Amino acid sequence: MTNQQRVVIIGGGFGGLHAATSLRHADVNVTLIDRRNFHLFQPLLYQVATGALSPANIAAPLRDILKRQKNTEVLLAEVVDFDVDKHEVILTDERVPYDTLILAAGVRHAYFGNDQWETVAPGLKTVEDATEIRRRVLLAFEAAERETDPDEIRKWLTFVVVGGGATGVELAGALGEIANHTLKNNFRRIDPASARVILLEGTDRVLPPYPTDLSARAAESLRKLGVTVRTNAIVTDIQTDHVTIRSGEQTETIDAYTVLWGAGVQGSPLGRRLATATGAELDRAGRIIVQPDLSLPNHPEIFVIGDLANYAHQTGKPLPGVAQVAMQSGKYVARVIQARLKGQTLPPFHYRDLGNMATIGRAAAVADLGRLHFSGLIGWLMWLFIHLLYIVQYQSRLLVFIQWGWNYFTRNRAARLITGEHILPTITEKESTLV
Repeated sequence: MTNQQRVVIIGGGFGGLHAATSLRHADVNVTLIDRRNFHLFQPLLYQVATGALSPANIAAPLRDILKRQKNTEVLLAEVVDFDVDKHEVILTDERVPYDTLILAAGVRHAYFGNDQWETVAPGLKTVEDATEIRRRVLLAFEAAERETDPDEIRKWLTFVVVGGGATGVELAGALGEIANHTLKNNFRRIDPASARVILLEGTDRVLPPYPTDLSARAAESLRKLGVTVRTNAIVTDIQTDHVTIRSGEQTETIDAYTVLWGAGVQGSPLGRRLATATGAELDRAGRIIVQPDLSLPNHPEIFVIGDLANYAHQTGKPLPGVAQVAMQSGKYVARVIQARLKGQTLPPFHYRDLGNMATIGRAAAVADLGRLHFSGLIGWLMWLFIHLLYIVQYQSRLLVFIQWGWNYFTRNRAARLITGEHILPTITEKESTLV
């Protein structure tokens, strides 16, 4: 065992986990390091944020996933730096040696230099983000129920989603369903259907990476759910009780106590630390620019995969930050490692685009499969099947399928739990940020 190559993987997301599982039969020792003890199915976080699913439905313990993989150990630890000369990963309390290092630390939400907005406009990347958004959304309806001032009620019942990508579209659609269907007859003083859901997108259409016809269908599906779609709207300021936007030469203020962020991402801070240690180059989003085999220049023993990698060798522009890219890059690097053990080389990484999907609401989704475009019920069924297919554990798939089936027929969202601090909104003090 001591003579086996030591492969250290940082991050138990799609990329890191698929790299680890692809090495299960390799003659290597694998150490998977993560700050969390679970793998998170991020594409369904928005369903936790809107009460359709519970966190346990979309997460699985890493040790349980890898328990039969005898050449792999899992460390629950925080990586703080890298010593590339000694080939060591520096943790808060020890150093872990490596022969090959795979960094799959992912990205977080970015506020384009306005980090002060994060406290009033949370993003959606972690379980904690999802439960915090769920808390704010549900508390807004509770606060409106106890309010007597019509202007204040209007502010509580206005939800602004910033960013018209997949995350923003899915969040806005789910909020529209909550207001118009899920909470129907739940309140006595307010009508939840009077809530305004406003989706702001800085470009000329929602879902910019998708074909224009699917963007148009997504926008129409959102409008049917009562969502107001504002394109060419640039957010210039966010405060606890309003959002300021610029559209052309016009400036407008939208009064709202609940603002949700889905407009941008930036690389994990570990990317910058590794770049500093190796001399690698970062792009504007903090992603590491990698070689054709996903390694770093002058450091063939270090790989960066998934959302944190800027891989532009295939199309001339970086690959999208989606689960399929992370999974395929994780599997590819595992093959490179095994090929090197045999003295062989592999061709450059080639991403196979299997298509993009986004769901807007009940029986409404869009699917871009290259030449084939689907929307409506067919798109939603495809989205449902593919997402179930890639949930890691069978038990989770079954639970999610049952929950989705129940939600579909009843329009209910059983996980509408308000948790955390400040559970009761204090109207007189206007805890508008709900923090």
